[in-house]
Amino acid sequence: MITVLAFLLTLGVLIVVHEYGHYRVAVACGVKVLRFSIGFGRVLWRRQATAESTEFVVSMLPLGGYVRMLDEREGPVPADQLHAAFNRKRLWQRTAIVAAGPVANLLLAVLLYAASHWIGVDEPKAVLGTPVAGSLAERAGMRSGDWVQAYVDADGQEQELRSLNDLRWQVTQHALSSQPLTLQMTDMRGQGKRQVVLPLQDLDTKDIDAATIRRIGLGGAFTEPVLGKVTPAGPAAQAGLREGDRVLRVDDRPVTDAQALFEWIRASVDGQAGRPMAWRIERAGQAMDLQVVPRVARDGDKTIGRIDAIVGQPPARVTVRLGFVEGLERGALRTWEVSTLTLRMLGRMLIGQASIRNLSGPLTIADYAGQSVNLGLAYYLGFLALVSVSLGVLNLLPLPMLDGGHLMYYLFEGLTGRPVSDLWLARLQRGGIAVLLAMMSVALFNDVARLLGLH
Repeated sequence: MITVLAFLLTLGVLIVVHEYGHYRVAVACGVKVLRFSIGFGRVLWRRQATAESTEFVVSMLPLGGYVRMLDEREGPVPADQLHAAFNRKRLWQRTAIVAAGPVANLLLAVLLYAASHWIGVDEPKAVLGTPVAGSLAERAGMRSGDWVQAYVDADGQEQELRSLNDLRWQVTQHALSSQPLTLQMTDMRGQGKRQVVLPLQDLDTKDIDAATIRRIGLGGAFTEPVLGKVTPAGPAAQAGLREGDRVLRVDDRPVTDAQALFEWIRASVDGQAGRPMAWRIERAGQAMDLQVVPRVARDGDKTIGRIDAIVGQPPARVTVRLGFVEGLERGALRTWEVSTLTLRMLGRMLIGQASIRNLSGPLTIADYAGQSVNLGLAYYLGFLALVSVSLGVLNLLPLPMLDGGHLMYYLFEGLTGRPVSDLWLARLQRGGIAVLLAMMSVALFNDVARLLGLH
């Protein structure tokens, strides 16, 4: 129920803001707005102050909305109202009205990102676990316990990394741009400052997916190799392990963090049987030696080992909270970064350099909406901002049926001095519908595939 309500709230807010952008600028330009609709199909709620005022409605299908304006192309217009018809307005006014919807979504995203940082977001500290063996991070010299505090921007200036999420964002940005990422780091106590260059330009990839992230190999957040809850009768319990045990060594290898221990457990299988592991642990200040035999489990198409115990303690976290001005600056910067990232990904998908699996539809949005609500208001606002940016950018694409398509018509009109012909408008509209239906079908397929574990 929370997921459904969060999804409806998300759609409602974004649609209202988008359509209000069109509505407000249309009114400012002297255009008569006949209807302001949230949703499509059968009308569920209607309000109209007078017969001549705008009709506000909420309709059954909440997957969009529209603002219907007085327009001679859609029906006869009384002579005394021609001055208020959309098609009679100057080119710059029509352009402003059409662009106002996506712009409203982008401005909303700035405010939402800013509000999220004003409230404060609890995020993992940028102290890394063990990098993936053979990855770019390992070859660059990154190791467990490294605290990444800053990166060097294009101007050679150090920019603070407040959390692990900030670090991952910069890694993604630089990977998509095929640029190296220079990082300033210390040990987890803040000592031994050094510089590491992550050669992301060496990635030969079409996508930023799970496989690419593994090739980059950044460790997750550092966690102490201390066991949490142990399931009764599981392999850990049978070996004599208890909650609170600190793992020192496994098969004569020192355990640096819980992530490395977790990977060793997963890899400790021989065919259909678990491989015995010699553990040295510390309990109440005393060292003990135990033999642990993981059970065999399936993870997709792979066979892995499990010990039925929580491996590792919660990572250190920091609260990222910004002041009013800094929050707005961060909101504007993040909106710009997400917009450009979205456009780059769409461009890469168009030319075949990125997978169409990156397209997401309403099921994925609903799932993430529910998850973000459960995490707290700041996280939900950040999620809402992300979807708002996506909606704004999508609507600016030069596709018929979208705002960007209409802007392309106006660009043609501005360059040639004449509007697009009705014949071409009809052809382009049909083509636009086909493209949008194809995109929606792919997005919905990806949603279902993710839910079924096929992606």
